[in-house]
Amino acid sequence: MTSQDIQTRRPGSSGVRAARSALHRSIRSVIRTTSLANVPTERLETQMRDFVSGGIALFWQRQGMYIGAGLLAAIYYDLTQAIICFLLLQLTDLADTILSKRVLKRVGGSRRMVRRYHNLLLLTSFLSSLAVAYFTLSVAALEGEGTHFAPLFFLFAAGLFAAVNNHQLPRVLLVRLVVYGAVFLYIPAADLIALRPPLSSPLWMGMFTVGFVLFFVIECSIIFLQMYRSNLDRIDELKRERDRATKAYEVKSQFVSVVSHELRTPLTSIIGSLSLLQSGLFTKQPERAESIVEIAYKNGRRLSDLINDLLDLQKIESGQMRYSFQCVDLNDLVEEAVRMMDGYADQADVRLDFEPASRELFVRADRGRLAQVVNNLLSNAVKFSHKGGTVRVAVHEADGRARVSVEDTGTGIPEDARERVFGKFSQVDSSDHRSYQGTGLGLNIAQQIMQAHDGTIDYESVYGDGTTFTLELDVAE
Repeated sequence: MTSQDIQTRRPGSSGVRAARSALHRSIRSVIRTTSLANVPTERLETQMRDFVSGGIALFWQRQGMYIGAGLLAAIYYDLTQAIICFLLLQLTDLADTILSKRVLKRVGGSRRMVRRYHNLLLLTSFLSSLAVAYFTLSVAALEGEGTHFAPLFFLFAAGLFAAVNNHQLPRVLLVRLVVYGAVFLYIPAADLIALRPPLSSPLWMGMFTVGFVLFFVIECSIIFLQMYRSNLDRIDELKRERDRATKAYEVKSQFVSVVSHELRTPLTSIIGSLSLLQSGLFTKQPERAESIVEIAYKNGRRLSDLINDLLDLQKIESGQMRYSFQCVDLNDLVEEAVRMMDGYADQADVRLDFEPASRELFVRADRGRLAQVVNNLLSNAVKFSHKGGTVRVAVHEADGRARVSVEDTGTGIPEDARERVFGKFSQVDSSDHRSYQGTGLGLNIAQQIMQAHDGTIDYESVYGDGTTFTLELDVAE
């Protein structure tokens, strides 16, 4: 080998390596996008529907391509071979179309069924790509050794058509590109192997051109695939925004409904009580007047509690809630809360039973906010207990954490109501004629206060037998 030959061949071999490296990178990029493991079932259904809808819509475009290619093959090459190839193309396209229409009607439901139809689409696409490959190989064989412009152009058109219209299902796109790419490379490579021409031959130029064209088709496929996935991501984001807006609207509606109801009831009572006092009917009945004032006072406190809950919620959501953490004696805090609840419990004919921890338990907490949480649990337990029932309150240590439990003997909570229990403006019984009033904010606020204390609030309940709410906090060193 002369130095001139070496100089002549080195640029060519370098170009081959560069083209092969670029081709490998493109193929790896396509392969990375074909995994179905992380694709949600709903999204896979959308991709399949888009794929088959596009395939059905392009039926006559494909027929035009098949008829045109078949006529050219019949006129310039061989009539019999052209008819055989055309029939193969029609047969595989018919199977594709029938399956696509079935997918539009039946796809959905379980992931297993969706995967099954996906695999069937993969199979029919593989068969149709084999039919295209057989047609181009037949034309190349009839041409003999040469540049093979017609079959390579047919393959280029088929590959570009797949890149533009099959990107919805990456595995289908990959199958078509692999089949077309293999044939695309085989046709010029077979001539090079048979003829062994020098590097200056146009056959080598054709081989390099095939490599660059194949790279272009793969890059187009990746671009269309990325654009499609980007559009799907935007659609998913719009759906999530819609769901968030719908949820926000529902929360707003609940807020208006609950707050208006909770405002109207005590206001009506207050106005009615004051109207009776203003009328002078009870000037000579001080005991009756006192009871009316008591009713107005209780409803005023109810309004105050509602406003305080709303203010607390606004502070929490805006990040403006401030906590003053200190070392708090948990036995003392809970005992004080129980004493403050005695009057309310007596009115409801419910007994409060308190069991302190066997030793002093200290926690780091904002005393006022933690007392607010305990008071909420106690008032709920009394409110939902039956007359003559008992609310058992206990403080103890378990697994190195301080625990407060509040057990009532009420109606309990249904198993499917956990989300409503800690939701905003929601109650287990949310009907307009519910037996117990309230904004549905107390437990939501309590949960967020406990989270700020690195603690937890949870419950266990047997519907019909009562509920036990539990607070847990780290024991202070």
